[in-house]
Amino acid sequence: MPESPPQPYAHPARIDGHRALDAVFFDFHGTLATTVDPVAWVSAAAADCGVTLDRGKATVLADRLATAGALPGVAPPVRVPPQLAEAWADRDLYEHAHRQVYTGLAATVPNDVPGLADALYARVLTPAGWTPYPDVMNTLTTLRTAGVRTALVSNIGFDLRPLLDAWGLTALFDTLVLSYEVGCTKPDPKIFLRACGLLSVDPERVLMIGDTPADAGAVNAGCAALVVPAASPGRPNGLHRAVSLALPRS
Repeated sequence: MPESPPQPYAHPARIDGHRALDAVFFDFHGTLATTVDPVAWVSAAAADCGVTLDRGKATVLADRLATAGALPGVAPPVRVPPQLAEAWADRDLYEHAHRQVYTGLAATVPNDVPGLADALYARVLTPAGWTPYPDVMNTLTTLRTAGVRTALVSNIGFDLRPLLDAWGLTALFDTLVLSYEVGCTKPDPKIFLRACGLLSVDPERVLMIGDTPADAGAVNAGCAALVVPAASPGRPNGLHRAVSLALPRS
């Protein structure tokens, strides 16, 4: 995504119509970005290990890894091995648990690529493993120009800042509330209230946008919630609706 300079806050009086909300909170996966195609992911990780997979082998391996739940954001595991159960439960609370469970799940899938489990996980931590939705930049920039504050509120076990930096989005967020940094996960009202406190906004003047029932848990903190469908890479997912909800025309 091409980088665009952040826009300064504008006083609401300068915006045609009126501002309905003081802040909009965004989920990350399935809302702002999605993981790359699993076959491309597996092929690239194998290449990082010095192994070239043909399309057929990469497809079969990607299907098996997805079934095992080893590709974060693609699908949950059909079964979590007992030795990984604790890490699975804590994956969005501790960085070590997040890494342990996903590399551990990948290790349950037989393959001929030495080091594949670690290579798959390494790509999760970089922009190469993700694709931002096409309406993210315009949505965030429009809200910022209108004086609406923004927060990223995510259940995640690793730092999202390098990804936001790479996409030119960092300056378009007023704060990041990441579960592993604050010690609680959605749908716990505490994580939404933490974001409200950081931005000094009333929950009744906040909209949470996400793609899961956990995001809709914001209503228990007094916020409004909008659930958008997760879309395939490169396709809009309805994120732009945040603008019409935050800035309805008079």
